[in-house]
Amino acid sequence: MSKALALVVVLFFVGFFGECYGELRVGFYKGKCGITDVEVVVKKVVETWHFTKREKDIAAALLRMQFHDCFVNGCDASILLDGNNSEKKAGPNSSVRGYKLIDAIKEALEARCKGLVSCADIISLATRDAVVLSGGKWYNVETGRRDGKVSLASNVDLPSPSISVSDSIKVFGKKKISPIDMVYLLGGHTVGNTRCSLIQDRIYNFNNTGVRDPTMSNWLFSELIKKCPRVSSFDNNVPLDMKTPSFVDNSFFGEIQKGNGVLKIDQQLALDGLTKKIVGDIVKDPNFFTNFGEAMVKLGRVEVLIDGQGEVRTSCRVVNKKSFFFGLFN
Repeated sequence: MSKALALVVVLFFVGFFGECYGELRVGFYKGKCGITDVEVVVKKVVETWHFTKREKDIAAALLRMQFHDCFVNGCDASILLDGNNSEKKAGPNSSVRGYKLIDAIKEALEARCKGLVSCADIISLATRDAVVLSGGKWYNVETGRRDGKVSLASNVDLPSPSISVSDSIKVFGKKKISPIDMVYLLGGHTVGNTRCSLIQDRIYNFNNTGVRDPTMSNWLFSELIKKCPRVSSFDNNVPLDMKTPSFVDNSFFGEIQKGNGVLKIDQQLALDGLTKKIVGDIVKDPNFFTNFGEAMVKLGRVEVLIDGQGEVRTSCRVVNKKSFFFGLFN
């Protein structure tokens, strides 16, 4: 088939079915799946996992997944791709969970509207729904992302739990996320866990001093030495928010003001002059849930693929085989 004829075919399909792609916006899929509301399908699957499968900590898993995805090649669901050297195999992603939930959502959507909803959008929508189920408030999610085709462990370079506040601001700034939104996003640590191995130095040998981190409260220290003995054969889990570990709320910020931040970066947010006032404002913020949701929306805009870039995978774990239109030009 000639390229000219192929172009005519493409234009015909665009004219017949409407726009193939579009900009990131709220309600991108509205009316594109017949009478099916795509976002309701996602919500129902997430609720099933939360209640029936007793995945009560799914919000923490998906918040981490979205952050780890968006900070490597943008929000393109590259973290979902399988492979011997894919992003899943990188050390920082060893703690990422929720892949089977994303598979279940994708399967439900494919059964209704094949090839319509991207895996990247599924991550953002499912994360929002899980946040709501964990005590957070609803926020509108922009959709219209497309899925990336490249996933390499060597591309994974995420900020460490011991990063300084100033360096964290630089890292988030490169993603066009402000210091205020950065602090709200790190407030996602209101749910989820870390491992003893990642905070052992704070408990027993901070900066090679042979003693604990002096910014740590006596209460937190007493709790951590019980959960993380100096010598142990197990790398135990530790809640990042020791007071309300299963709820999305702003109590996390009040705790770090008291010296109860489990990760070094969390504690430093309340102490560093660059973010101390932001933390204080959030503790008193009557619109915390709205502002947290807005920060999540901004995270979801990081380096997205739209307007024909990438693809919409039929399986979130593998890239598509050559499409019909691709073949027309080769």
